[in-house]
Amino acid sequence: MDLYSGIIYQTLGMPEDLYTVLFAVSRVSGWTARVMEYLENNRIFRPRSLYIGEFNREYIPLDNR
Repeated sequence: MDLYSGIIYQTLGMPEDLYTVLFAVSRVSGWTARVMEYLENNRIFRPRSLYIGEFNREYIPLDNR
């Protein structure tokens, strides 16, 4: 369970026994979509991350920028 959802649940006055259940219920749609992708194409899709910035740049101190 992540920190922020716990704080929100506490603020809303939810009983601590329900925190895990509420956390899981709020993510079921995402988990279901992932399973449906896997079953349809026999693979799980993950976003690609490609760095497009410059490599081997020299660090310039903040005061010199």
